[in-house]
Amino acid sequence: MLRIKDRAQRRTRLTAYGFILPAALLIFIFHIVPIFISFGLSFFEWDMLGKARFIGLDNYYQLSTDREFWLSVLNTCFYVLGTVPCSIGLALFFALLLHRVVLNRGLYRTIYFLPVITSLNAVALVWTWIYHPQFGLVNGFLSWFGLAPQRWMLEPRGIFDLILKPVLDPIGLTLSGFLAGPSLALTGIIVMSIWKGLGYNIVVLLAGLGTIPRELYEAARLDGAGRLASLRHITVPLISPSLSFLLITSTISSFQVFNQVYLMTQPPGGPLGTTTVAVFYLYEKGFVDFEMGYASALAVVLFVILFTITLIQFKRGGAQQTSL
Repeated sequence: MLRIKDRAQRRTRLTAYGFILPAALLIFIFHIVPIFISFGLSFFEWDMLGKARFIGLDNYYQLSTDREFWLSVLNTCFYVLGTVPCSIGLALFFALLLHRVVLNRGLYRTIYFLPVITSLNAVALVWTWIYHPQFGLVNGFLSWFGLAPQRWMLEPRGIFDLILKPVLDPIGLTLSGFLAGPSLALTGIIVMSIWKGLGYNIVVLLAGLGTIPRELYEAARLDGAGRLASLRHITVPLISPSLSFLLITSTISSFQVFNQVYLMTQPPGGPLGTTTVAVFYLYEKGFVDFEMGYASALAVVLFVILFTITLIQFKRGGAQQTSL
C-alpha cells in the first residue's frame, strides 16, 4: 500500500512539474537569461555590428556623470509620484462608492474597467486630440472659466512654475529645476495614465472590500464610530494587502513607462527632453544611438533601483500585516 501511495504521489508531482515546466522555461529564457546577458554586456562597448570591446566599468562611470540620464531619472520620479498616489487614492474613493451600489453594480464596474482593456495606441491618439492647443477639449473647458489656453504637449515649463507665475512674476521670482515640477507635457501624460489604469485598481480594491465582514461595521456603528473612523480603523487595515499589491505593481509599471511618451510627444521625449523618462532614454541609447553596452548599464541600474524599491515595499507591507 505504501509503495502504491508513493507511486501515486510521485506521479502527481511529475504531472505538476510537467504543467509548470513550459511557463518556467519561458520565464527563464525571456526574463532570467536576458538579465545576465545585459549585466555582462554592460562591461562592453558594442554597436550591434562590430565586435564587442571590453571596457570594464567605463559605462557605469559615464552613467554617473551623464546629465541627460539624471534628468530622465528626475522625470521618471515626477511620473511615479504623480501617478501612483493619485491612482490608488482615486481608486479607493471610487471603489468605496461602487461597493455601496446595489443595482447595476456590474455595469458600473465594466464602465470603469473599459479604459484598461482599450488599446493604448487608440487612447494616446484620443488624448493627443484632447490636449490639442487649438481644438482640444481641455482648452475648451478652461475657456469656460476664463482661463488662458495652454499648449499642453508642447509646453516644457514646469506645472508649479505655470500655476505660481501670477504670484511670482510681480516679485521677480521664477521656479526652475525640480522646484518647477514636471513639465505641462509630462503632467498631461500623468493624467492620461491615471485615467487609463484607474479601472484595474478599482477592481482590485473592490475585491478586497468584498472580504470585509459587515458585522465589523455594525459593531463599530454601535460603538459610536463614524464613517471616517470606520474607514481608518477597519477598511484601510483590512484591505492593506490589496493596497500593498497595487503600490508595488503600480510603482514598477510607472518606472517602466515608455509607450505614452513615445506616442504622445513630438518629437518623442520632447519638448526639450522634459518627458524623456529612464526607459525611453534607454531605448534611445540602445536602438537609436546603437550604444548597446551603455544601454545595458542603464538597464542594470534601473533593475537595481526597482528591485530595491520592491524589497522595501515588501518589508513594509509585511511589517504592517504583522502589526495587524
